[in-house]
Amino acid sequence: MRFILIFSFLSVVYLSCDTGLPAFDGQRSYKHLVDQCGFGPRHPGSRGHLATKKYITEIVKDLADTLLLQEFSYDVYGKDGSYNGANIIARYNPSSPEQVLIGAHWDTRPWADRDKNSANNDKPIIGANDGASGVAVLLELARLLKLSSPPIGINLVFFDAEDSGTSGNNESYCKGSIYFSKNLPVDGIKEGIILDMVGDRELSLPIERYSLNFHGKLVRKLWDRAKDMELNAFKGVVGPALYDDHVPLNQYAGIPTIDIIDFKYPNSFTNYWHTMNDIPENCSAHSLQQVGKLMVDYIYNRKFYNP
Repeated sequence: MRFILIFSFLSVVYLSCDTGLPAFDGQRSYKHLVDQCGFGPRHPGSRGHLATKKYITEIVKDLADTLLLQEFSYDVYGKDGSYNGANIIARYNPSSPEQVLIGAHWDTRPWADRDKNSANNDKPIIGANDGASGVAVLLELARLLKLSSPPIGINLVFFDAEDSGTSGNNESYCKGSIYFSKNLPVDGIKEGIILDMVGDRELSLPIERYSLNFHGKLVRKLWDRAKDMELNAFKGVVGPALYDDHVPLNQYAGIPTIDIIDFKYPNSFTNYWHTMNDIPENCSAHSLQQVGKLMVDYIYNRKFYNP
């Protein structure tokens, strides 16, 4: 295990807007999505992967109170050799007795194995929704957390090596969160939220089934708040159970963690997941805005989330 302390400084506190909460900017967030896709596919070992690691690190190093890189190596099933991965951890208010995690994976799928055109099945995807969308929300949160110091400890975790797995072998996925969970770089995290595939133009966010079992109390509070805030993408129905980065955090680290994810991208009839159609044009700033606004509420409106 290797940790690198990149940067540490005190947050600066600014007055917030009239609502008392920082204002999440969906357009800024969407620009981060487009910028990531501009690097091309971002699977480990690619030029896009190296460029995106630099992009995220360069942004958050000037925004976080403390920045850590958690480097690791891992194998890919059916591939020779090993790959280098890095979890990027941006910490805010690290001395707070209450610490939470908000995470997303920043790598992309090396193969468009779900593409209906078999000629594309061995090609890497752009991953606008599956990869860039969650990161785009986190990067806009990073800006807000710099401007307005949070009342609790926030750990924005950009997980690597989530999407290089093979069907039927769950732990061939989520290599970054598995490593993080078995080698915790941050102590005392109370709970976590994973954001994945949250940029869909037709965003629909049911309650992921494992999440309801892992941390039903947080699920109910978030979806209730989304209803109160008229964030219509959040649907009060239970969807399928999905193996994602929240599962290792629960299983190996004992951190109650939920997954906010829209697996039907864009709908029940068509799915761009793991295809060459996972591009920025099929995502929207409005969708990122809804998810980001709820995360801002979760961070700063603690009266609704504390027991």
